[in-house]
Amino acid sequence: MAVRHKAVTRLSLLSGAIVWGMIWYPYRLLEQAGLSGLRASMLSYLVALCCGLILLQPQLRRGQRIRPSWTLLWISAASAACNLGYVLATLHGEVMRVLLLFYLSPLWTVLLSRLLLDERLSGTGAAVIGLSLGGAVVMLWRPELGVPWPGNAAEWLGLGAGFMFALSNVLVRRAAHLSIEIKSLAVFAGVVLLGLATLPFESALPIALHGLAQMQPWHWALLALLGLILLAVNLVVQHGLTHTAANQAIVIFLFELVVAALSSWLLAGETMGVQEWIGGAMIVSASLFSGKMEKV
Repeated sequence: MAVRHKAVTRLSLLSGAIVWGMIWYPYRLLEQAGLSGLRASMLSYLVALCCGLILLQPQLRRGQRIRPSWTLLWISAASAACNLGYVLATLHGEVMRVLLLFYLSPLWTVLLSRLLLDERLSGTGAAVIGLSLGGAVVMLWRPELGVPWPGNAAEWLGLGAGFMFALSNVLVRRAAHLSIEIKSLAVFAGVVLLGLATLPFESALPIALHGLAQMQPWHWALLALLGLILLAVNLVVQHGLTHTAANQAIVIFLFELVVAALSSWLLAGETMGVQEWIGGAMIVSASLFSGKMEKV
């Protein structure tokens, strides 16, 4: 049973990496239709929040009631900053540089898991993280882009989003006493609230309302589908994060980069060269070896 449980938790994290590696495509379709990434993210997470409050009522009644706490607040804030920061950074910055800065998250996870979870990293664990981080660098590194140090607001957002990604994963692991449903709803609420707070900086309210008025029925249907997918995948991923060491989880999450490269190749016709294949193979290898980190 223990082996089966470990396999389920690892598959739950991989499923999240797969979904997040492909979810850029429907958001791109919505952006091409005139709905910005910020508004699309906020609306899809609003769907997830509303559906979650309705569908998860039986689990919430049987488990814990939703009570405000500092832990939930930090999980909500970190997840919201990660999601919206990543969207804004990739929309307004050089995508390759933003991704490279974002995927420094394994380094932040090593530090945060040591400080907040007292997880110690062995030589084997350090090698696995090094392999995964090296794979990300191989996939994303472009010599003409220069040293991966933030040079503008979008790149600082990408770096900050990566840090918040690591922090949210560590906090979810630390909050194992809270139910998966409550932590998921906190994530959804955080994105919606931060989106509302950020919206005035993106466009004036009349422009935003005009954009919503121009939406076609298929736009709303796609947003609803995205919301349901986000609801399902967050519940699954919360289970994986709660039962997986933070350093191991971040290695598995890097598989998202491989999925994103493959999906952009298949769906958008973007080419994958030898560099991408080698980096992807390194990340996949690190994901396979991540189970060795459980013994430390």
